[in-house]
Amino acid sequence: MHIDILTVLPELLESPFSHSMMKRAQEKGHLTIRVHQLRKWAVNDYGQVDDYQYGGGAGMVMMCEPLAKAIEELSADRKFDEIIYMTPDGVTFNQKMANAFSLKENLLIICGHYKGIDERVRQQFVTKEISIGDFVLSGGEIPAALLVDAIGRLIPGVLNDETSALTDSFQDNLLAPPVYTRPVDFRGLKVPDVLMSGNHKLIEDWRHDQAIQRTKDRRPDLLQGQ
Repeated sequence: MHIDILTVLPELLESPFSHSMMKRAQEKGHLTIRVHQLRKWAVNDYGQVDDYQYGGGAGMVMMCEPLAKAIEELSADRKFDEIIYMTPDGVTFNQKMANAFSLKENLLIICGHYKGIDERVRQQFVTKEISIGDFVLSGGEIPAALLVDAIGRLIPGVLNDETSALTDSFQDNLLAPPVYTRPVDFRGLKVPDVLMSGNHKLIEDWRHDQAIQRTKDRRPDLLQGQ
């Protein structure tokens, strides 16, 4: 998979993609991430990519020209399956969307900043608008990093044990069941006997029951309609 990211603060994305699983995914050749400084396509020598909004009001707006030029130049090299804009008023991101995106080949992500991007860019170029929740951040870089991480770990070959992703929370509209490791007895709290029984059928049944119960207790909304 190839992912391009447009941002005015590429430095914010250096660490998330330089460590742990995203680093290994790139080293293995399963994922290519290219972060582009939007000011490369600025409207003047001062690096301007934003301006005051028409109609007045506080906050600057990211301009059409830099974004359009950047998108068109990057699109000349590859056909993007989706051009994604990270925005608080987008569709809330979830595991189902992560699964779908992980099957794509080329994605372009636009990180908003200031008061957002000119509406005409959204109308002409953007194919998906995504939010990570009902709150506002200072920019789209952290949401973009979250999106790439959620998608990237699902690409075949990225996880050492690919079945691990299948048991993650939300994969079946259920939260993941409790997990345990050594020691067996920690300050009087013991690992459930079934997990040490060696009976894989009983273990799987127990985990499924626990997942359902945990979802009922913590996220009953996930069970609606099932």
